[in-house]
Amino acid sequence: MRLSIKKILLALLLLLLLFTGIFSTEIRQFYHTVRLFDADVIVHNFSHMEEVAPTAVISRQAPVNQFGSAPEDLPETFVYKGQTRNMADFLTASSTTALVVLKGNNVTFEDYYQGTGKADYRISWSMAKSFLSALFGIAVEEGYIKDLNAPVTDYVPELKGSGYEGVSIKNVLQMSSGVYFNEDYGDFNSDINRFGRVMALGGSFDDFAASLTSEREQGNFMHYVSIDTHVIGMVLRAATQRRLVDYFNDKLWSKLGTEQDAIYITDSTGEPMVLGGLNLMARDYARMGALYRDSGVLNGQQIVPAQWIEDSITPDAPHLMPGERDSANTNLGYGYQWWIPENPDQEFMALGIYGQYIFVDRKNDVVIVKNSADRNFMANDYESTDIAIAAFRAISASLAQPAVAKQ
Repeated sequence: MRLSIKKILLALLLLLLLFTGIFSTEIRQFYHTVRLFDADVIVHNFSHMEEVAPTAVISRQAPVNQFGSAPEDLPETFVYKGQTRNMADFLTASSTTALVVLKGNNVTFEDYYQGTGKADYRISWSMAKSFLSALFGIAVEEGYIKDLNAPVTDYVPELKGSGYEGVSIKNVLQMSSGVYFNEDYGDFNSDINRFGRVMALGGSFDDFAASLTSEREQGNFMHYVSIDTHVIGMVLRAATQRRLVDYFNDKLWSKLGTEQDAIYITDSTGEPMVLGGLNLMARDYARMGALYRDSGVLNGQQIVPAQWIEDSITPDAPHLMPGERDSANTNLGYGYQWWIPENPDQEFMALGIYGQYIFVDRKNDVVIVKNSADRNFMANDYESTDIAIAAFRAISASLAQPAVAKQ
């Protein structure tokens, strides 16, 4: 009997070793995914996403669009809800890892925190959605997509029978698809965390999108569904008949004058995680913000159609207006994958979970990039975003006068 038990244990051990050898990559990725947001590793993880999932590299192309330098101190304080707050305390409390401020084409402030540096990659999370919107607008301009009111299933028939059947491209762009989705990062069994396990353990993002169901009528309620962005990516691929990373490179990345490569998280089939898997250095996020601030023009070239940008940052239905509270408990307005703060004065922004921001203030000619590892980002109905906007507005106001570049 003892011999039999010993043989069983040895057999189980051999099976475990065999499994570990065959699936070592998946086991490592799953381990990092489970611990992705743990306090002791979150900063490291957000700059090393290649340890968490497969990636695709999109090489930068010379020449670099060089920034000038016009150093300015940050304002020491800002006001939030009538109370004066300390700027340095805010940056610490919100677990900032990078802050870059651009006035015109001059960097007025740049600093890196928590052991990170200028060249470090930083995960975009949902800021990636705004990059995809730019690509989609280019495809519309090129005639690949002719009608935003057409159903996504006209381009992606494999979504028939899912919650996306019959849903218009525009409603998906504006997070008004009516599809059910639980975006609670703190719930292990939420849809967004199930999606994360597909990323880590292998599987198709397309198949995941096709598994979702509808919960309400489209076009009358803004419910933030990250997979909506993946569906827009599916439409883009089908319309252009091109790999998304190639279209991204040809139409946007090769034209921005970036300093480093772009790295996209992919699924096991090689499809990029367009809803949140872009990894860039902070300065290259600022280049995207500057492009949108400047109506899609860089060095005299129209890269993103100006009208698409205006449509992207203009809520055009009551449920999309700033001040309307959606299921994510935010007062922000929404356009084509870009956010609009309450009482905007030529302001808009890209926004990612855990405190990733590209804040654009056209009135003052300012772009602010903040990368963070803020584990309290979702607390108090996402109040952290309201506080961040107040801080950004104070920084921007302090730069109201033209910056003078220093050699």
